[in-house]
Amino acid sequence: MKYRQLTKEQFEELHMEFATFLAAQQIDVKEWETIKKEKPHVAEEEMNLFSDVVWDRVLMKANYLEHFSENTINLFRADAEFIHRIVVKVNKKGVNLLNPEDYNWFVDNSQDVSIEYFKGQKPYTKERNQEIFELIEKGSVVSKGELFEAVFKLIS
Repeated sequence: MKYRQLTKEQFEELHMEFATFLAAQQIDVKEWETIKKEKPHVAEEEMNLFSDVVWDRVLMKANYLEHFSENTINLFRADAEFIHRIVVKVNKKGVNLLNPEDYNWFVDNSQDVSIEYFKGQKPYTKERNQEIFELIEKGSVVSKGELFEAVFKLIS
């Protein structure tokens, strides 16, 4: 397994896609019920395979990620060969970027002296999708990239 198995909720959300996946392998509902009862390890393998297919599809489309903490924002852009990172660090006492009001303060005061910006890039040390998956598992979320591009423009 390349990633991790989808959660029960994710499988429920994707039940039609999973049914199509099983049908493509000539497994109908009745046979699936039999496999789950009599060969749970085979059912687990099918679920793992489907999970990898779904994760690969999601990760291929993921070009930007964001990770927020109280005083830092990590922004990522995943290109074909490099992952670019911008770190925004707010050194102002009492500002918590997880609070919408404080985040809005950051947006309105992005040139404040209490804000530091760092940027860099590195080639992937693993497969691109694997590195993106690891960032997601550590709390990053896929984004459309507006914040990355705005901050990149600001500091370039």
